[in-house]
Amino acid sequence: MRYIAFIHKDPDSAYGVSFPDIPGCFSAGDTIDEAVRNAVDALSGHVGMLEADGDPVPAPRDFDAIMNDPELEEDRDGAMTTVVPLVRDRGSTTRINVSLDLGLLEAIDAAARDRGQTRSAFLASAARREIVD
Repeated sequence: MRYIAFIHKDPDSAYGVSFPDIPGCFSAGDTIDEAVRNAVDALSGHVGMLEADGDPVPAPRDFDAIMNDPELEEDRDGAMTTVVPLVRDRGSTTRINVSLDLGLLEAIDAAARDRGQTRSAFLASAARREIVD
C-alpha cells in the first residue's frame, strides 16, 4: 500500500510531512529526502499503533480523490505531494527461496561481508532502500 503525503516547508523550519488519510501521523526532516525517509518510519509506526489498539487502518485514497477533497484545500495549499509506501515491521522473519545469478550472489556476499552484515540483512536493507527511494 502507498499513501499520499503532503510536504510543507515554512521559512526557518524543517520539511514537514503529513498524511491526509492517516490523521495524526506526521514526520519531518531537514531535506525533502530525509523527510520522506522519516515518513516511511512514521507511517509504519503509526499504523502499527492503530493495529495494536484494534483501531481500523484507513485505506489509502488515490491522488485524484485527495486533490479533489474540499476538506483538504487548506492542507494542500503550498504543499508538495509524494507517495509513501507502507512498509510494515512484523517483527518476524520468513525464509524464502530466491534465484540469482552466481556472479550477483558473489557480489552481494562480498558487499555484505564488507559491511559486517549477513546476506539476508544486506538484501533486506537493499530492498527497503529500493522500495523507499
